[in-house]
Amino acid sequence: MGQIRYDPLMARISLTHVTQRVGSTDRLSDITLEVADREFLVVVGPSGCGKTSLLRLIAGLDPVTHGTISIDGEPANAVPAERRGLAMVFQNHALYPHLTVADNLGFARRMAGADRQSVAAAVRRAAALLELEPLLARKPHELSAGQRQRVAIGRAIVAAPRGYLFDEALANLDAVLRAQLRTDLVRLNRALQTTMIYVTHDQTEAMIMADRIVVLNAGRIEQIGTPRDLHDRPVNRFVAGFIGAPGMNFCPATSTATGFLLAHGAAVAAPARLAVGRPVTLGVRPEHVRIDPAGPLRGRVERVEHVGFEAHVHLQTDDAALMMRAPADCALRADEIVPLAFDGAHLHVFGPDGVALERKLD
Repeated sequence: MGQIRYDPLMARISLTHVTQRVGSTDRLSDITLEVADREFLVVVGPSGCGKTSLLRLIAGLDPVTHGTISIDGEPANAVPAERRGLAMVFQNHALYPHLTVADNLGFARRMAGADRQSVAAAVRRAAALLELEPLLARKPHELSAGQRQRVAIGRAIVAAPRGYLFDEALANLDAVLRAQLRTDLVRLNRALQTTMIYVTHDQTEAMIMADRIVVLNAGRIEQIGTPRDLHDRPVNRFVAGFIGAPGMNFCPATSTATGFLLAHGAAVAAPARLAVGRPVTLGVRPEHVRIDPAGPLRGRVERVEHVGFEAHVHLQTDDAALMMRAPADCALRADEIVPLAFDGAHLHVFGPDGVALERKLD
């Protein structure tokens, strides 16, 4: 990636109690969100949760039913998309097949009436930043998938927007290209010094890329925070289960004076903070499940997944199916019975409604 720095083009984006209603259904409900200047914000959630709808509202492609969207403090609800100063990059890069890379890069700026010299200069800067200089004379069919997506991103850069909106922009790429381009996007955020909002269904991608993450579910915000906040202090069971790879383990339990009692009688020691006899769900991440000869649980190994730097061990206990992280040289075999314990200082506790009672017992 080049080291060229653009002039600051900042955009502070605010949504206040925004609702989008389609027919009698709220696609998005009461969304309040502040996106800071130059922030890399990632919106993540399952398919159909409203991620793309949120991005389209910010872009001005769809109308707001209730609430206000502001850009740099100015209400934008009535401002058409082409005047909001935001560039949107889609999953389908949609390049013009008959134009060269250089012409694709400069197309939006030319259509906006910029003079030929300024367009050429902007194309050269974007090409240097994205390492597209050797490809400027090629047509899209002569490019790899990763190169075509770089051109789509470059086209947005040349348009000189105040902020960038990425809608599953890397979803069609293979794993290697996707890893490279998500690194490039984070570098671009630093180099361009402008706001970026990135939508993905991939929580691992969100954790790697984001300054902050917005977790959406069924059209509502579940939690906003840094990747570490969401991983270590989820506000509810949905966030706890969605964030983290492998995901959090859950076990039904009852609070006791010294910790928790699982459904089949295993006692889990933990700092006692809840009234005795309260029904709860314990959450424990795979890295906090360990083999312990004195452990209160017994688990049968179902399978071991070797993923290079570590192993993921699938276990079945009387109370729940569990996942455990293990060293790469893990020698456990299917059907082996192992004694297990939880790290009591890193338990998460959720009430019957799924809300965190103790976000982390530490």
